[in-house]
Amino acid sequence: MIPLIFSPEVDAARASGAPIVALESTIITHGMPYPQNVEVARQVESDIRALEAVPATIAVMEGRLHIGLSEDQLTALGQAKAVAKLSRADFAPCLASGGTGSTTVAATMIAAHLAGIEVFATGGIGGVHQGAELSFDISADLQELAQTPVSVVAAGAKAILDLPKTLEILETLGVPVIAYGQDMFPAFWSRQSDLAAPLRMDDPQDIARAHRMRAQLGLPGGQLVANPIPPEDEIPSATLAPIIAQAQADADRHGITGKAVTPYLLQRIFELTKGQSLRANIALVRNNARLAAGIAQALSTT
Repeated sequence: MIPLIFSPEVDAARASGAPIVALESTIITHGMPYPQNVEVARQVESDIRALEAVPATIAVMEGRLHIGLSEDQLTALGQAKAVAKLSRADFAPCLASGGTGSTTVAATMIAAHLAGIEVFATGGIGGVHQGAELSFDISADLQELAQTPVSVVAAGAKAILDLPKTLEILETLGVPVIAYGQDMFPAFWSRQSDLAAPLRMDDPQDIARAHRMRAQLGLPGGQLVANPIPPEDEIPSATLAPIIAQAQADADRHGITGKAVTPYLLQRIFELTKGQSLRANIALVRNNARLAAGIAQALSTT
């Protein structure tokens, strides 16, 4: 039996049929230092509640899968050391061994589906890394989108990735990529990339109907809803491109490889932008949470 623990708030929402939005926990354990990590997590949850939906932050704590965290649990997770970063491959071993871990996009999708939650808000999905034709470094998030029926709201894929190859694999896997309110695929910190979005929708109701229709057709997997960062918070792609290039060159020079690449690049970009990248990251996560709440509301009546 799966050790699934619902918070009282989420349990009440499930009983009443209230809309619920899943949230990942890696932003708490690996995204920023304490206490800012907990403050941001609480703010994102508040944004969802303000739109009359219920947040469900997901994490594994002492071998139990928590769907929704209390204030004390959020604080404890925000201060915990050596927390595992869980994806599909290591999710079950962490639970089976009584471990503690935060959930990535892939793991959060799995947990949300187990809990009957249909929409999930994150910052940006993983994807195809630069040089993947040699390293084969491709995020498990893409396969998860192809097989787990959860709509994921993100500001596109992280801008440090190979975005054209990421979109190509999503197309191959049959994942709908829906840009919200614009024709271009957003690039995380930037509203625009030079890539056209495969699909565009301007209304949460339309996104909810597409989610429902996918299930009715018997198609596996979910949807990626690419929600551009608010204009006042973005770092334009022209400004960011040389910064990303410098960060990648620094990573190559220092021999950074494998799972260490993404955290190194994000930290280096934070340094090179004098903290602007983190401020933009917080803004886009909050923006995604608000759109996800709207989609969850629409799903509750569709």
